[in-house]
Amino acid sequence: MVVTGRFTLLTTLAAVVVMFGVPSWIGALGACAALLALLLTDLALAARADALTLTRDPLTVVRLGREAEVELVVTNTSTATVRGFLWDSWPDSARADQRTHHLDLAARTRIRLRTSLTPTYRGDRVAGPVTLRLLGPLGLAGRQRRVEVPGRVRALPEFRSERLLRSKVKRLHHLEGRNVANTRGQGTEFDSFREYVAGDDVRSIDWRATARATDVLVRTWRPERNRHVLMVLDTGRASAGRVGEGTRLDSSIEAALLLGGLAAAAGDTVDLLAYDREVRAETSGVGGQQLPLKLMHTLAGVTPRLVDTDTTGLVRTVLTRVRRRALIVWFTSLDGPTVTEHLLPALPTLTQRHRVLIVSVTDPEIAAAARDRGTAGAVYAAAAAETVLAERALVQESLRRRGVAVVATSPDRLPEALADEYLELKQSGSL
Repeated sequence: MVVTGRFTLLTTLAAVVVMFGVPSWIGALGACAALLALLLTDLALAARADALTLTRDPLTVVRLGREAEVELVVTNTSTATVRGFLWDSWPDSARADQRTHHLDLAARTRIRLRTSLTPTYRGDRVAGPVTLRLLGPLGLAGRQRRVEVPGRVRALPEFRSERLLRSKVKRLHHLEGRNVANTRGQGTEFDSFREYVAGDDVRSIDWRATARATDVLVRTWRPERNRHVLMVLDTGRASAGRVGEGTRLDSSIEAALLLGGLAAAAGDTVDLLAYDREVRAETSGVGGQQLPLKLMHTLAGVTPRLVDTDTTGLVRTVLTRVRRRALIVWFTSLDGPTVTEHLLPALPTLTQRHRVLIVSVTDPEIAAAARDRGTAGAVYAAAAAETVLAERALVQESLRRRGVAVVATSPDRLPEALADEYLELKQSGSL
């Protein structure tokens, strides 16, 4: 039995004594018995929790930073009116609003109760039990019960760079010759013949086709298609570092989503692998317009792990999953010791068979500190920042000498810089 907050047995008894001036204990006990009878009667008339049927969608999807409404359907299956309260329980990180609802359902009726959620980070939030407090007609007592109603909300990555996807795809179509000017890229896949004009590279002349024609013909090329792109996200300790408003992994995910959408539009096969000491998430065999959404669902629950990445195991896993030549886009950190001890020894195995592109997010605060000379303390900080930048430049140059392309920039510029690098590789036929 639940006694409501408006009345308790003692306070009501005191009110009766004051109101009627009961002079004796016998009168007080009589008033208590009368009140108890009212409570028991009210409890007996209160609806049972099994008179209500609760249902909701098992999964609600929302972009991080946006608001979603989770709908709970409450059906009164009994022949009496049900009154009371309902609490919809969600984790604090879901930022649930309007989770308390008043119930006043007539017999055989249904109501839809909505709770607003604004998750604060990526991943799934599982709903807790729904608490029902059903009161009697007098509102003095009632029954309370917790009911499990399965449900969860999934916060997908923000994908703020999605606004850039259309312009990058348009540039891609321009390279492929789909624009009005019908220009051709400098790729490696043969497209068609055309007449030679002044300024054309003589090495592009096709002498056999020229011998069969009346004019000198040159070959035109288009950017490569149907290539294989594997994006590898390092989810180890280094990916947990804070850069800007999020972690390194958050910035890598944002860039990977833009690259995945662009590569899918280019007709390439795009796979994804998240790894630290084991495979944390994987996507393969999905293409076309469904790829960005699939990647977002796959990466929604991926978080950094505070362990050192097993680079050897990562390379072994990549080689077992990629048989033909591919572009390996490796999202990792370019810290000096990490590169020297782990990355450089593992790269030759990959570069023998694949084209490797290293992607790393840089801390804009370090670049800002290197430019600040306002105070004596700032000068010392600038010297330390310059040392870090010089070390990073040496690492990048060492990678480039090994034939490994590098994209390293701030979080807000990383997605676009990576997309531009992919288009350059596509145009030059380096995939």
